[in-house]
Amino acid sequence: MSSSTIVVGVDGSESSVKALHWAVAQAKLTGDRVAAVIGWEYPATGWAGMMPGQVIPVDFDAEKLAGQILDDTLDKHLDPDTAASVERRVVDGPAAQVLLDNAEGASLLVVGDRGHSGVKAVLLGSVSANVAQHATCPVVVVRGETTAD
Repeated sequence: MSSSTIVVGVDGSESSVKALHWAVAQAKLTGDRVAAVIGWEYPATGWAGMMPGQVIPVDFDAEKLAGQILDDTLDKHLDPDTAASVERRVVDGPAAQVLLDNAEGASLLVVGDRGHSGVKAVLLGSVSANVAQHATCPVVVVRGETTAD
């Protein structure tokens, strides 16, 4: 059997960790490789956690931060041998487009769903909806736990 690649979107969120675990388990069944992908963009006006009026520091490195998030997530949530076997891709661009581009020719694209509780739980997040609609390979959206309000 020839080995192909399962691409998984990882951004450090709980839902992306679940997607990562699902992708790794699937790869063990199929013999595929896993490529964990994070997209980054230089913020136009600021980033989460900034106070109004704060300016982005001159030495702010969005690519380095994204790489650190990816490394930390894999190293924290996978055993060392598995983490070492996962290809890590840090790519400039909006998350959905980065995932779509990286999934070209892949056997599977796996993403998490930042689902909400209650009625909103039936809705996909914007990235997962976008990739599910536009990917050229099969897509798995790993749903998180949902609770009733």
